[in-house]
Amino acid sequence: MAGILIIAHTPIASAMLSFAEHVYGSIPEHIQAVDIPAHEDAKISFERVLAAAKAVETHGELLVLTDVMGATPANVASRLMTQQNNSGMKLKVQILAGLNLPMLMRAVSYKDDALDALTQKTLQGGQNGILRLGGVANVETTEVQD
Repeated sequence: MAGILIIAHTPIASAMLSFAEHVYGSIPEHIQAVDIPAHEDAKISFERVLAAAKAVETHGELLVLTDVMGATPANVASRLMTQQNNSGMKLKVQILAGLNLPMLMRAVSYKDDALDALTQKTLQGGQNGILRLGGVANVETTEVQD
């Protein structure tokens, strides 16, 4: 069983945790959210993320869900992989960017699985949760002639 940490721009992480509480009736064990406000010093953000990681990790495993690759929340999350030795933690960390509600539901549903299986199922849930509703859109194409 891995801990699950949601790290996203304010208020996305908290909203996602509230969604999990709504769907499951309570906040599932070993899951926390860390909102990263605009203009917060990255050192302070990392300290808050590290404290949350310590609070939720189980058996040295942590799945991190973040909103946008390359943005501050994802960058802070990535530091968990590179700087945890300085904190005295020994964690196996997997990070998925592109957080969506189907991804979170899958993570919560399979949170008792081993980290690698949990990560794969969570990734698939997020990808499979993106669907076009309604008919196929008409797309005009223009042929390029030589």
